[in-house]
Amino acid sequence: MSDWWEVARAEEIPPGTVVQVDADDTPIAVVNLDGTFFALSNICTHMQVELHDGELDPEGELECPAHGARFDVRTGEALTPPAFEGLDTYPVQVADGTVYVHPEPAD
Repeated sequence: MSDWWEVARAEEIPPGTVVQVDADDTPIAVVNLDGTFFALSNICTHMQVELHDGELDPEGELECPAHGARFDVRTGEALTPPAFEGLDTYPVQVADGTVYVHPEPAD
């Protein structure tokens, strides 16, 4: 997994939580949604606010703590104003209890 960033142990990110990791100076939000991990840019496209402090709902929508824009953690899509631009998402793998994020955003 040399091409992947090792970001955390899986148990450090319990279901329903979002944590910030800095992988190679890239701020990434890693989300555990019912045992499935997702990674996306941790910076809101509306006002450059860190998203890991926002609310995650059970449907996988992450709300920006500043102005309430909502993003789909699976796709990075901006779901509500004031954000109109989506977030970069990153491939995630879990191996031997460790969460890895690929450094290149998903297409």
